[in-house]
Amino acid sequence: MVTPFPGGVGISGLRVYDWPTVDGLCGGSPHVHLACAECYYVIAGEGSVQTLTSRGYASTPLREGTVAWFTPGTIHRLVNDGGLRMIVVMQNSGLPEAGDAVFTFPPSVLADPSTYAAHAQAGDEESAQRRRDLALDGFLELRRRVSAGDHEALEDFYRSAVGLKQDVLDGWEKRWREGALASAERTGVHLDRLRDGDIGHLGEADVHVMRAEGPQRFGMCGRLDVHDPADGRSPHD
Repeated sequence: MVTPFPGGVGISGLRVYDWPTVDGLCGGSPHVHLACAECYYVIAGEGSVQTLTSRGYASTPLREGTVAWFTPGTIHRLVNDGGLRMIVVMQNSGLPEAGDAVFTFPPSVLADPSTYAAHAQAGDEESAQRRRDLALDGFLELRRRVSAGDHEALEDFYRSAVGLKQDVLDGWEKRWREGALASAERTGVHLDRLRDGDIGHLGEADVHVMRAEGPQRFGMCGRLDVHDPADGRSPHD
């Protein structure tokens, strides 16, 4: 049995896509997470993360040493200004890479689950780039509407995103219970034992090392080195 990462988190190495887009920038596919926070620790290069929330549009610079994180509902797009690489820490045993992600495709695509699923697949560079470009089309229009004060556009996107994921919420809960929740409860058990002078769990100490799972995958924002003890493979990656 592989011991989960501390705190029941997931971790990936990410090389952000350097493919150019219609607005002259390079980067990944805009998307949102519905139940998870995500954190970036930049290890090389420069770029930014563009975000959309009820507060509006923002662009946060990213460079070596930057740590940036955001909460569920933050629509985000990574922009690569040159060699942008980072370590991504994901809540709930890496649930964002295992399904908790909805691309900002145009409303007509979001409205039909089968059409959405077809466009969300990416098995090679060409299909990953097509997916990114379609998500960018929707993101740029959504950004325009939100910047013009049309906050119903953002609410409509959220409702569409939640509708697409209704059938998988039970699986998400199972992953949370077996990962992050179990980790937190295990700490509670350890604290109770320590209060009683019980050192039993300290005798079970061990070191765990993992290598990336095979070749890099085409993730939402870039090429991924996945280090996830759970089965984190996503139909979107």
